[in-house]
Amino acid sequence: MAIDYASKIPNNVGLNSNKTLQRALEHWQPRYLDWWREAGPVDAEASDVYLRTAVSVETGGWAQFDYVKMPDYRWGIFLAPPEAGRQVGFGQHLGEAAWNEVPGEYRATLRRIIVTQGDTEPASVEQQRWLGRTCPSLYDLRNLYQVNVEEGRHLWAMVYLLHAHFGRDGREEAEWLLERRSGDADRPRILGAFNEPTPDWLSFFMFTFLTDRDGKYQLAALAESGFDPLARSCQFMLTEEAHHLFVGESGIARTIKRTADVMKANGVEAPDQVRALGVIDLPTIQRYLNQHFSVTLDLYGSEESTNACTFYNLGLKGRFEERKLDDDHRLDHASYPVPRLDARGVHLEQVPAQLALNERLRDDYIADVQLGIDRFNKLLQREGLAFRFKLPDKGFHRQIGTFAGQHLSPDGTRLTQTQWDGWRHRWLPSQSDREFVASLMQRVTEPGKFAGWIAPPARGIHSQPVDFEYVRLS
Repeated sequence: MAIDYASKIPNNVGLNSNKTLQRALEHWQPRYLDWWREAGPVDAEASDVYLRTAVSVETGGWAQFDYVKMPDYRWGIFLAPPEAGRQVGFGQHLGEAAWNEVPGEYRATLRRIIVTQGDTEPASVEQQRWLGRTCPSLYDLRNLYQVNVEEGRHLWAMVYLLHAHFGRDGREEAEWLLERRSGDADRPRILGAFNEPTPDWLSFFMFTFLTDRDGKYQLAALAESGFDPLARSCQFMLTEEAHHLFVGESGIARTIKRTADVMKANGVEAPDQVRALGVIDLPTIQRYLNQHFSVTLDLYGSEESTNACTFYNLGLKGRFEERKLDDDHRLDHASYPVPRLDARGVHLEQVPAQLALNERLRDDYIADVQLGIDRFNKLLQREGLAFRFKLPDKGFHRQIGTFAGQHLSPDGTRLTQTQWDGWRHRWLPSQSDREFVASLMQRVTEPGKFAGWIAPPARGIHSQPVDFEYVRLS
């Protein structure tokens, strides 16, 4: 499905044949650009950035790469190709034809799902607004900007659904998506993780490795939706999201690689000795990992959720890779283990699977993150270092669900308040950790040069060399 680039708003949804919708979105577009200028990347409007832009939604050759000024990026509305005869794949409507219009009785529930997903997209851009001023290289600056423009496009995807299918209510929700601000006490973003600051590049890499990976799982669950426009929007968003995960994982791996090289070259292991050489010690990277992982786990909500049960039964939000699961896709008689915390400690209890959908999705996510941790540890093994990264227990530092208000160590041991207060800085970044990391964040903008705390990538973007001028600064 080719994209119509002759339109003011690039799209493959036939806006030209729906003038009312086209005018509504064209009215929203200047507001979006105002938001981008106010809350998007600083000092970036005049620079030429080597960006990929979607030109199709087919699996092969879907994007082109060229220099673009970010305010001129062709944000637009792109749905994956329709699947002939597609049916609802789960819940009480299993086997019925998928919906191209919103079922009236599900209108409020579906709008809530779309608004919550849509709110995360501009939030991450706002969180990353200042990072360009401390970029470790032009390669990394370009990757940051690519993530930013694609999160902006994902906002467009959700706004299209609101405008096209929810009338006045949808238009008002679309306006509010531009009014809220990450971290603003009066107008915060909907989900807690998207109000956390992203003050440095280690935090950015953790965010794209961990929190954007949550986005992968949420989008994959929505890509199963019986509401076909939502499913097709999320299917194409997942194509773009893969790069965001690459930015995070490769950024952390390059940080680890540089630290390992310095440790070996100088024969040091103690964190203060490693820091003195201008790289981030491995225990500090572990503490950042603990922080971002625990915050992201809360995005999945409570272990038992009647909302998630409702979304599933109504056919609005499925499980990760629902079609590949070998069961009845109704879950009327199935169960799933969820953690319980009582006087005996943490133990598992079987509950109805429909109520445990959040926990199942969280477990799918944890297994995926663990694969990345395994890759980091293989890197350390190749470098001959004994240190190994480890994901903390799922109850560590949680604010939502069973473990909210409780204190567990990274290995899952239950702690008193006094123990937690005394030991938390062993496991979470301290102020001195953050100040040290911030001290390393010096801007490097010479092509092919990299800050001293991070290794160069193994290869460049889209077959370009590592020393390519990925951003032509104004």
